[in-house]
Amino acid sequence: MPFGNTHNKFKLNYKPEEEYPDLSKHNNHMAKVLTLELYKKLRDKETPSGFTVDDVIQTGVDNPGHPFIMTVGCVAGDEESYEVFKELFDPIISDRHGGYKPTDKHKTDLNHENLKVGVCAGGEGRGGGDDLDPNYVLSSRVRTGRSIKGYTLPPHCSRGERRAVEKLSVEALNSLTGEFKGKYYPLKSMTEKEQQQLIDDHFLFDKPVSPLLLASGMARDWPDARGIWHNDNKSFLVWVNEEDHLRVISMEKGGNMKEVFRRFCVGLQKIEEIFKKAGHPFMWNQHLGYVLTCPSNLGTGLRGGVHVKLAHLSKHPKFEEILTRLRLQKRGTGGVDTAAVGSVFDVSNADRLGSSEVEQVQLVVDGVKLMVEMEKKLEKGQSIDDMIPAQK
Repeated sequence: MPFGNTHNKFKLNYKPEEEYPDLSKHNNHMAKVLTLELYKKLRDKETPSGFTVDDVIQTGVDNPGHPFIMTVGCVAGDEESYEVFKELFDPIISDRHGGYKPTDKHKTDLNHENLKVGVCAGGEGRGGGDDLDPNYVLSSRVRTGRSIKGYTLPPHCSRGERRAVEKLSVEALNSLTGEFKGKYYPLKSMTEKEQQQLIDDHFLFDKPVSPLLLASGMARDWPDARGIWHNDNKSFLVWVNEEDHLRVISMEKGGNMKEVFRRFCVGLQKIEEIFKKAGHPFMWNQHLGYVLTCPSNLGTGLRGGVHVKLAHLSKHPKFEEILTRLRLQKRGTGGVDTAAVGSVFDVSNADRLGSSEVEQVQLVVDGVKLMVEMEKKLEKGQSIDDMIPAQK
């Protein structure tokens, strides 16, 4: 993985029926969309860098589904994938992002000052998310991905390209100053001590073991040209060449989401400025917003989340419904495949595409604030029926 164009031309020796994958037991967005007719139409197309429809769908063919989460089942290999294989991607994007249409335009808003004061049942809050009760909200973080224009994406890039992305990224990150001054740790030359420190800080990403990533071709040449950069305060970090060219994370203990979001926006804009000057801005367009490897992350690519303790609310029969109405989703604190530990959940925004960064973080701030109020009522044995929110 991934195969070159010559391999794709070789496959054209066989009829589409003979090459069409068996998707009969599959439960992912790709399998719902890819008919034999569509496969026939797309199979001889390729992007300028040689990414084919078989490369796009390989991860969804190899991974029929996930027991808890409907997976997407496809990836982009370069910026042009979304255009060349539009007939496959558009319905998948619509399905995954609540009916987002091919004509819809995405809005970006990275002005952290637009995050509004949260109002909770107890009256006026002290600011847009800087007052989530730290007795319940243990930590806050906002992360996103970014792709660098002029290079193919991790499922498809060559070694030389990946190293060029790393070089450009390290130069950009190492030029940051003030609260963003930091250091880059390449995975392949990391000392055991540095490695242990990054594991202790929960910063280290390891070689992908998820079959979704492996089948997409993202673990090739591991750990070549991969690494982690973080600022001296360990509150702003960047992963280089994992699932996306860059994964940018702002985080801290407690419930001050306003500060986490401020640092996220300011840091991201500083980095983008440096890339622009080098002639490699981030991939972005009006329709898809920020272009990333997985269609599930298009738009903002943003996941604003908190680790929140909801011992009583999580046992309430309407817990799932409340999350859905607030446009939030929950995971275990260990990531996408994990269950909650000791009634602590990782709660984050469900939307990525069609609404802005500010709007998505606002939903998290307001929703978590409401759920903490509900938790406090339930602790006292009171009913929360009058607090169940309308669908947002």
